[in-house]
Amino acid sequence: MNIAPVAYRYARSLLALAAERNEFDAVHADMGVVALATAESRDLRVLLASPVITPDKKAAVLGKVFAGKVGALTERFIAILVRKGREGLLGQVAAAVQELYRHQKGIITAEVVSAVPLDDTAREKVRAVAAARHPGKTVELAEEVDPDLIGGLSIRIGDEQYDGSVRRRLGDLRREFSKNPYIPEI
Repeated sequence: MNIAPVAYRYARSLLALAAERNEFDAVHADMGVVALATAESRDLRVLLASPVITPDKKAAVLGKVFAGKVGALTERFIAILVRKGREGLLGQVAAAVQELYRHQKGIITAEVVSAVPLDDTAREKVRAVAAARHPGKTVELAEEVDPDLIGGLSIRIGDEQYDGSVRRRLGDLRREFSKNPYIPEI
């Protein structure tokens, strides 16, 4: 997801206020709920992006959707976004809060795509590789199964990618064979 720079500004402001009030972890959890709701509900995204629905109705709906699920600080923050006409950024702000929280806490996410589900031994090896490459960081794994890889796995940590899949190796061989200098005589 591409996150707009303005979403990072709102996220930083929210996290700074949360840190002042010792609600840093609570706000992170609240914004996780908001991120999940905006990602999973197409109706909510349409409501937030609609120029036809008045801000008062949007605030009322958001209040009901998140009532009892998020804290008072997060509710007030959402109300501010609606009042400023930035409710369309709610999902991006929630994603930015998640990202900034992980950065603040020293947590990195290793996205692992494998042909078959990983077992505990493979998970520990991936964590060890990521921890060796990024010392002092806590490693979270985000696993995905893609049978098209044929075998092996692909690991992405931030902007680094390690591709040890059979699919990539077959692609490399295909490129090498296409460079064949042999020209048959006719």
